[in-house]
Amino acid sequence: MLELDRDVVIVGAGPAGLTAARELKKAGLSVAVLEARDRVGGRTWTETIDGAMLEIGGQWVSPDQTELLALLDELGLQTYPRYRDGESVYIGSDGQRTRYTGDGFPVGETTAAEMEKLTALLDSLAAEIGPAEPWAHPRARELDTISFHHWLRENSSDEEACNNIGLFIAGGMLTKPAHAFSALQAVLMAASAGSFSHLTDEDFILDKRVIGGMQQLSLLLAAELGDDVVLDSPVRTINWAPSSAGGTEENSAGHRVTAVSERATVNARFVIMAVPPNLYSRVSFNPPLPRRQHQMHQHQSLGLVIKVHAVYSSPFWRGDGLSGTCFGAGALVQEVYDNTNHEDPRGTLVGFVSDEKADAMFELSAEDRRRAILDSIAGFLGDKALEPEVYYESDWGSEEWTRGAYAASYDLGGLHRYGKDQHAPVGPIYWSCSDLAAEGYQHVDGAVRMGRQTAARIVAAADRAAVAPN
Repeated sequence: MLELDRDVVIVGAGPAGLTAARELKKAGLSVAVLEARDRVGGRTWTETIDGAMLEIGGQWVSPDQTELLALLDELGLQTYPRYRDGESVYIGSDGQRTRYTGDGFPVGETTAAEMEKLTALLDSLAAEIGPAEPWAHPRARELDTISFHHWLRENSSDEEACNNIGLFIAGGMLTKPAHAFSALQAVLMAASAGSFSHLTDEDFILDKRVIGGMQQLSLLLAAELGDDVVLDSPVRTINWAPSSAGGTEENSAGHRVTAVSERATVNARFVIMAVPPNLYSRVSFNPPLPRRQHQMHQHQSLGLVIKVHAVYSSPFWRGDGLSGTCFGAGALVQEVYDNTNHEDPRGTLVGFVSDEKADAMFELSAEDRRRAILDSIAGFLGDKALEPEVYYESDWGSEEWTRGAYAASYDLGGLHRYGKDQHAPVGPIYWSCSDLAAEGYQHVDGAVRMGRQTAARIVAAADRAAVAPN
């Protein structure tokens, strides 16, 4: 068992925790990063499966993700554009398959007009409310107590339009049914990307990938930190001592908190919980967290999605004049993209099966699930999609230290009720993850932003303590 004394102990070696650690060390503070898994990267994970390099976790970079782009550049990591030449494929509510070009789905005039109306409404709300404090807006409670499903139908009677607009946030981002989260949560998702229009533009939101994989960001950050990162070390207990004044008492060495993991005990002045909110309860806090924290954390949960990887001897769809980009709100696999690796002669498709559709798939055997999913992809791209050389399903819902994907969101009514307190430290305990980000919410960019913001808050707190009178 390692016994360490540090200024800051960080729970979680994903992009948020590692970025925070790097910034804290730059500021002259000592750190230890405790990670439950046998690897760094959190919800980014690049792995070779049956000879194919796959992005099991988060992978895309969009132009607005300036913090991530700057860090990639600083680390010497290069990006390349997602393949997007050729026609896309849309399967409508009538089950008909249509090839198309351009930004809009090939739907009827009425449905197209309704989609434009809903998009304009969401763009307006996102601009008005913004990503930083959506809970503080005068309409926050109104929008947070109606589900996104019902909000859409309050504003349009066109079911295909509602389902298509819902796809971009429910299936494509929050990976929960649209009846399970609020309109305010949907607005936050849109505002965090700059607008709802950005979420509907796959050429924007899914612009580029990192050559060699997104996990490299965490691997390089961890390499800089060296022995300050301890793997295979789930934190079981955090002991901290509240003072009568509402702060925390320091012992003779200046420590205010002790984190006890399976491989290390770290005495520190501050602790950062750099894991998603659904995992906070995996740690026993002594004394317990305040009531407000207990309640808030129970209203945040991750969604569920199966990320499907299918690798072929060549990108056959390109020869058919197709981009590999496919949409169908009613299809089992609602989204498909060309996910071919940089300069790889093989072709890779990635598809997504979200929320209740994923529930249904997990009731099947692995063989039947594979057949159903590939049948759905073939409905877009033809029978050549039925026989990949490599097939793999990213199932983050079964990961012990994640338990869902892509990120946490509040249940109906939770965002306006608890959002103002989600960043509030409890004594020496700070919270930092992409799930709590404003810009870049639920993306690696948001994790980088949160890591930097949290580190800055702790540096400021340490400076204040240094000049405080005895």
